[in-house]
Amino acid sequence: MTIESPIQTETNHRKSLSTAAAHQLAHTTKSEPQMQGITSRWLTRALPWSQVKGGIYRVNRRLTHTVGNGEVEFIIDGPHARVIPLELQELPQLRTFDDEEILATVARRFEQRDLDPGTVVAEFGNPMDQVMLIVHGKLSKIGTGEYGETTKLGMLAGGDFFGDETLTDGDVLWPVTVKTVTPTTMLVLPREALNRLLEDIPPLQRHLDAIAAAPPKPQNKHGEAEIRVSSGHSGEPLLEGTFVDYDAQPREYELSLAQSVLRVHTRVADLFNDPMDQIEQQLRLTIEALYERREYDLVNNEDFGLLNNCDLKQRIYAESGAPTPDDMDELLAMRRSTKLFLAHPKAIAAFGRECNKRGLYPDPVEIDGHRVPAWRGVPIYPCSKIPVSDTQTTSILAMRTGEKEQGVIGLRQTGIPDEYEPSLNVRFKGIDDQSIISYLVSCYYSAAVLVPDALGILDNVLVARQSD
Repeated sequence: MTIESPIQTETNHRKSLSTAAAHQLAHTTKSEPQMQGITSRWLTRALPWSQVKGGIYRVNRRLTHTVGNGEVEFIIDGPHARVIPLELQELPQLRTFDDEEILATVARRFEQRDLDPGTVVAEFGNPMDQVMLIVHGKLSKIGTGEYGETTKLGMLAGGDFFGDETLTDGDVLWPVTVKTVTPTTMLVLPREALNRLLEDIPPLQRHLDAIAAAPPKPQNKHGEAEIRVSSGHSGEPLLEGTFVDYDAQPREYELSLAQSVLRVHTRVADLFNDPMDQIEQQLRLTIEALYERREYDLVNNEDFGLLNNCDLKQRIYAESGAPTPDDMDELLAMRRSTKLFLAHPKAIAAFGRECNKRGLYPDPVEIDGHRVPAWRGVPIYPCSKIPVSDTQTTSILAMRTGEKEQGVIGLRQTGIPDEYEPSLNVRFKGIDDQSIISYLVSCYYSAAVLVPDALGILDNVLVARQSD
């Protein structure tokens, strides 16, 4: 039988700072308590913060007609992959088709193909003969310029799809050549298999026929409902009427929160408060931890985090693995008035290596007395909250910020009860029977992307050193 000593039991079940630890602040010349987990939190400093009354921020936008722009997800079973049936609704032609049994039948008809780098899977001008779902790998979309030169038009990667026009148009041609860049796994639905499906499943045939017959909705290049405007006319022609249509179901962002309960024993607060206030120091470090969690959530939260709220049309992929000046230029060209890049320190180092290889030495910019690396005059802020995968890949974010610029904004509510700092309050909970003082510390926050092109991401950025 094992008997625990009273000291060991007290240590294992301690709910507040011990006097043995507290006396470390009560004598000798000393520093304030230090905390290794504190980072620069550049994202929090760079975001303009908007006041949210009522705890909810609604983003009203013009009506957008484009749908089905999501990523397709798969089930991976060893070397085999299969598409999740309901994920086929990410294809625009199947967006409103909700018969799960039929979708499961369609999913089973996809064939897996494992391809080597350099394999041409679609050739410009040939009949489009398959629907492609990318499970893993990278593919390059290649076109032909005005004078016959080869041009790169973009990349495809895991979760993307291509050739979905096959579902509604039997005569469509491949608009580009698609070629694998890395070893690639993909699921394909050949036209022959599609034709057999349509013969066997009349409801699917009727649905796709209705989609093909529906007149296209007038829209601009961003997919927004068109505003008819006449210009360059003379005389008194009849002008067409118009109106600006709004999204009937705008997105609402509810303030999230991070909380912690701070406990301090009354004996510590009474006897060990000179020269440093124990409660003040405990509270300072607790608030730092909450602010670190806030920045982590601003990047990674499933609901409002920037990595999960970037429009897929604003995502591109690194061409050669490491982030090159060409990749950064393409990311910049996707939006106006880019205010900042956000990257993991390892990604910044990888970008620096690529610049060194080309003999480029970008000038840093000065922000609040700090010299920050930059590209084309846009600061590249380090953010350790951006994850780096086991395969040493990460993402680089580029964003326009501010409400007036229709950019990315932080959300908070100031003036809350017992406010200690903006949108953070400290509430006294009482003293329990063990003489422990408790304080509830709460921080409220969120983030919103006002229009899709305010945020762009360079994905699949390799940060490991590449062998020559």
